[in-house]
Parts: sequence; C-alpha cells; structure tokens
Amino acid sequence: MKAAISACLLGNRCRYDGTDNYDPKLLGKLEGCELVAFCPEDFCYGTPRPTMDLIEKNGQVKAISNLTGADLSKPIIEYAKAFFETHKDIELFIGKDRSPSCGVCSARLYDPQKNLISSKTSGLMAKEAKKRGIKAVDAEEVLEKGY
Repeated sequence: MKAAISACLLGNRCRYDGTDNYDPKLLGKLEGCELVAFCPEDFCYGTPRPTMDLIEKNGQVKAISNLTGADLSKPIIEYAKAFFETHKDIELFIGKDRSPSCGVCSARLYDPQKNLISSKTSGLMAKEAKKRGIKAVDAEEVLEKGY
C-alpha cells in the first residue's frame, strides 16, 4: 500500500517551531507500506514559521496566520492538489492530528473572534485527500486502531 504521511511523523524537522513528531511506534504499524512524505506548510512557508489557525468566516474555512492575520490557504491548497496529481496512486493519507493542514478529523476550527467552533475539523490538505476518495486517518488513530 502506498501512503502519504506528514513528514514530521517521519522525523523531518518541519513543524512550525523546527521540531518533529517522530514516532517509531507509528512507523512500526506502517511496516510494509510505501511512505511518501509531505508537508504543505514547510513547502509554502518554510520552517520555522508563525502558527496558523483554521477560521470559518462567511461559510468558508481559511488558514489564517496568528502573527499577521493573512490568509495562508491558497498555497496550501495548491500544494495539496499538485501533490495528489503527482502521486495518483496514494491509497492512504496519514495526517498529523490537530494540524490545520494535515489533521484529518482533529483540527480545531475557530470563528473570527477565536472562539472554538469544533475540534473535529479536517485540515486543508486532509480535506483534499478526502475529496479525492483517499482513505484518510490521523496518526493517533493509526496508533490506536491500525489502518
């Protein structure tokens, strides 16, 4: 099985603060899978970078910089589309839970005043994977239940 996986889970130091989320237990559960790393935020904005949150306004969900208030969504969505067009044989998407880009069903969604609306939203890249019919799971779910 070919799986797309958040690069930070493989040990790439691409989190917003320059750290990783390396998890050998997770990788053990994925033994036998062909893993393809991705990180839209690092690709689009580099590392380290300011954090971002998913904000819903007028029925649209956007990734908004916590530093500048700028809408960071478009490059992330373009990266996601290009990634899946390049890797058409991806069967499984494994996202870093709670990420505004990669979280599958654990990203936090806020209103414009930063009131929490939901903690079960899909990040922008995870949403694109699901839209394409790719099985998508958060890393925590793989650890708990497998894939």
